[in-house]
Amino acid sequence: MTTTAAAPPLPTVFGKGLRSTTVGILLIVTIVAFEAMSVATAMPIVVQSLHGMAFYAWPFSAFMIANLLGMVLAGEVSDRLGPVKPTIAGLVTFGAGLIIAGTATTMAQLIAGRLVQGLGGGVLIVVMYVLIGAGYPRELHPRVFGLTAIGWVMPSLIGPVVAGTLAEHAHWRLVFLGLVPLVVVGAVLIVPGLLRLPAAGAKEKTASTTYRGGTGSRWPFALLAGAGVIMLQVAGDRLDLFAIPLAVVGLGAVVVAIRSLLPVGTASSRPGLPAVVVIRGLAAGSFFAVETLVPLTLGSIHGWSPAAAGLPLTIGALGWSSASWIQGRYPSVPRSLVVGTGMGCVAVACALMAVVAWVPGSAWAAYPTWVVGGLGMGLIMPSLSVLLLEFSTDGDRGRNSAAMQISDALLSSLTIGFGGVVVAAATAGAFGLPTAIASSNLVMAGVAIVGILVAPRLRRRLRQRTSVGAG
Repeated sequence: MTTTAAAPPLPTVFGKGLRSTTVGILLIVTIVAFEAMSVATAMPIVVQSLHGMAFYAWPFSAFMIANLLGMVLAGEVSDRLGPVKPTIAGLVTFGAGLIIAGTATTMAQLIAGRLVQGLGGGVLIVVMYVLIGAGYPRELHPRVFGLTAIGWVMPSLIGPVVAGTLAEHAHWRLVFLGLVPLVVVGAVLIVPGLLRLPAAGAKEKTASTTYRGGTGSRWPFALLAGAGVIMLQVAGDRLDLFAIPLAVVGLGAVVVAIRSLLPVGTASSRPGLPAVVVIRGLAAGSFFAVETLVPLTLGSIHGWSPAAAGLPLTIGALGWSSASWIQGRYPSVPRSLVVGTGMGCVAVACALMAVVAWVPGSAWAAYPTWVVGGLGMGLIMPSLSVLLLEFSTDGDRGRNSAAMQISDALLSSLTIGFGGVVVAAATAGAFGLPTAIASSNLVMAGVAIVGILVAPRLRRRLRQRTSVGAG
């Protein structure tokens, strides 16, 4: 009589050996997200305190450029050395930026702090993907990315409220300095897991993705992309004759930069990683461009209070968190189907928000509409992260992670800027505000529809891999 050995239990993200790493990753992701959400709320008080209203946009621009640079540098260094050193460097840099900004006595110091924060934040965003790919078994990727998605979304529920309360009733410095102890705790939790990872040279470093310029450093292109986006934003704010050549130069700078920052085949949505990178930008660009206009739609068009006008964003964040958790429970569902469904939800939500902007008495529909949009993003974002690792190797995981984040950041900046230009034109009397917002939302619905059309290319690439492996 023979006995069959019991199958080993399946690993879990909070199981032995992964618990502290998982908690550390979630804490760090939440800190970075909370800082991003809270600074926008506190910045008016910060700038007024430092007598720098004329330089109001500079802290945001400085953060964005440094963030892009940090993403590129982290991707390159992680592919060469592994995630350990970049993670520690990112934590130290981000914490130093918080201290510099939190102790600022001049606008120059605040801007310098935001530069350092952006650099550290960009490093941490990318290196988290490398860490997950190197430290977690493949079957856990959907769940751990579902958790990190929740870590990004939950600060949107409490970040603005906490930051506003601290800035108004305590001191704005706590918005920055209050996060420093949490960075230290996150480092203490995550470092032991980092030290258990294989040494950088223990695995063969082969790259599966092609970039223009080969393996050369791409950080100058990150600076060029950031400068191009800023020129486009300035052109959109001016809306005069000088804005036209400025916008042309800015757009040209962005196009030149992304040709080297993103993998070859991105422009044509080539199956595999290029399609992942494209859809990430399309999803973030369409969703966030409409989301920034939701409070304006409900407040300025329908006359709702600021609290009521902002509530759909909170409800949408809850939908995002719920869908992120659900997709992690069903890892066997094809990711291309999950992403396509999510893009469909985003497209519907964008189109319905156009109706809300146009039709009197329809403001109530913003609540269920933005739940649908949040559900779509909760399906898309973790699934794309899983696919990113599926299409990467030890030799290009960092660079590919940076490419996806850059696509997200640049497309969001461009689409949000487009919405701002249309609203500014309405303010100048070119047409009515409802028409401006509705038109912008319909354009974003079209952007999301492009994502639906690209999603099947993920499935075809997976089939190709399977057939090659079988042969």
